[in-house]
Amino acid sequence: MAFSTLLLDIEGTTTPVAYVFEVLFPFARDRVQAFLAAQGQAAQADLALLRQEYQAETDAVPAWSGDEPVAAVPYIHYLIARDRKSTGLKSLQGKLWNAGYRSGELRSQLFPDVKPAFERWQAAGKAIYIFSSGSVQAQQLIFRYSQDGDLTPYISGYFDTTTGPKREVSSYQKIAQEIGTAPNDILFISDVVAELQPAQAAGFQTLFSQRPGNHSDDSQGVEVIHAFDQVQLTQKALDPTQTVE
Repeated sequence: MAFSTLLLDIEGTTTPVAYVFEVLFPFARDRVQAFLAAQGQAAQADLALLRQEYQAETDAVPAWSGDEPVAAVPYIHYLIARDRKSTGLKSLQGKLWNAGYRSGELRSQLFPDVKPAFERWQAAGKAIYIFSSGSVQAQQLIFRYSQDGDLTPYISGYFDTTTGPKREVSSYQKIAQEIGTAPNDILFISDVVAELQPAQAAGFQTLFSQRPGNHSDDSQGVEVIHAFDQVQLTQKALDPTQTVE
């Protein structure tokens, strides 16, 4: 089936998992205390969201005592270690990464087929959107400061957890409404089946991204691609001449 719009996950789809877990997360963890000590007022909205999350915890978590911004650091480290899909955490991480990209300490890694695919899709008149648990700011940074240059001109829009969780059907329904495109005209590519299934339930077309270093190779019956050059622009989402599992 043809499609007019692509919706892409980041981690494990456009960007190696290792870059997120071995570069971005440690960078934020190691710098959050100094950032909050110096610029805590700039993070008040994020800290308010994190405080709400902390108060709703049912498991044992590190103590958050005191009103100083740095008092949140043990809890923030706890969330980073668990890759919690927390809106407050993701927004705060985006601020930390912004400083790293601007200083040149960070340069994002993309799979080598990403830029050629973006060029090909744009030339074919396809719209490209991103849906990630990372904040919109963090998403834009990844594509602006990549080793292949600034790819943000190829991207029509970004969605994060403020739209809704990636594992809920309603999130994909909202995305289709915001884009103004029929769900069955959108192709969603992700490396997480638990994200692809609600997208399918919302009427999206889907492909499972199987990249080196991804957490799982089990597509649970969803069609698999190993690179974006396997995405066919007409007739079918998957190129039958390519080897798939």
